[in-house]
Amino acid sequence: MRTLFVGAQVFDGFALHSDRALIVEDARVQALVAYNDRPVGEVVDLGGGVLSPGFVDWQVNGGGGALFNADPSPQTIAAIVAAHRRFGTTALVPTVITDEASVLAAALAAQAVETPGALGVHVEGPYIDARRKGVHPEAHIRPMGEAQMRQLMEARRGPMVVTLAPCAASPDQIRQLVASGVLVSVGHAEATAEEAFACFDAGARAVTHIYNAMSQLGHRAPGLVGAALADPRVTAGFIADGHHVHDAAGRVAYLAKGARGLCLISDAMPPAAGGPDHFDLGGRMATRDGLRLTTADGTLAGAAITMLDAVRQATTRLDIPLADALAMATSTPARLLDVGADHGALRPGAFADLVHLTDALELRGVWFRGERAA
Repeated sequence: MRTLFVGAQVFDGFALHSDRALIVEDARVQALVAYNDRPVGEVVDLGGGVLSPGFVDWQVNGGGGALFNADPSPQTIAAIVAAHRRFGTTALVPTVITDEASVLAAALAAQAVETPGALGVHVEGPYIDARRKGVHPEAHIRPMGEAQMRQLMEARRGPMVVTLAPCAASPDQIRQLVASGVLVSVGHAEATAEEAFACFDAGARAVTHIYNAMSQLGHRAPGLVGAALADPRVTAGFIADGHHVHDAAGRVAYLAKGARGLCLISDAMPPAAGGPDHFDLGGRMATRDGLRLTTADGTLAGAAITMLDAVRQATTRLDIPLADALAMATSTPARLLDVGADHGALRPGAFADLVHLTDALELRGVWFRGERAA
């Protein structure tokens, strides 16, 4: 069945368009045409606002009360995907943080079971730097050996992101991971700029949650932050919750990287997407206060936002133009993950995953593969 979406501005993943009709058929985008050139079909009149591709999030620990580390199973992935879909995220990467080896093994097995809307897995640790551990349990942080590297490469099914620190993995290991199709992201690292550049030269293409859990920018010691902001090869994940990054620092990152080099991520934990205010994180209680999540000692414990929250924060707090904020939530992460043919843009052949927002960025509707989902 052919469906025509009309009556709203259309963001195609790259630019905003007026007087257009989006044509959807068999769960995929057929074309974006001038309104007067629209064919015959069932019409969905959106009545204003903005129609965008569904959001793509490459760092999601949980949501709707579920936590991937607590139960690294296909059922948990499905629950997280369903929770975030209601808020406009139609493709996400389930994220497992530093934990026992058995938890990582289970997470790798779980991501091998196909779940519509889930894209592979993000392994955030244990191959990180204890000096920048954040909320990660130090007892399980360890260097990457040959067996661990092989485990990751052999488990890859679709997109796999591995966050690691230079002290825990060598440039040669990074080259091998990249050659096998793994997206290497540098993070949780007390690294010099030179060490960071060595990782980028070896093929690392991303940085995990810019500014957080990493060596900071100094004018004589640029650290990982400075290296990431300066290197155009690198895309940085950015938690726009108003707590992880000061607005001025967020603005600096945007001005340095632009919408093609800065990805909005949620770093979501169970309270996000309709979950409870409290949850257990590896034996520690974490609590939500507004959009802020902390453990009892005040350590930030992921975030309580969705990608929709991140888009709002980017536009209202950082004065990022709407088209750029939407790109940072759609086409930029899709390109980073190499899934742009199916996700993140309203191009012919892509999945008809859609988000309808009012002009005030309130959610009006979500479609997943052409079917109304929220």
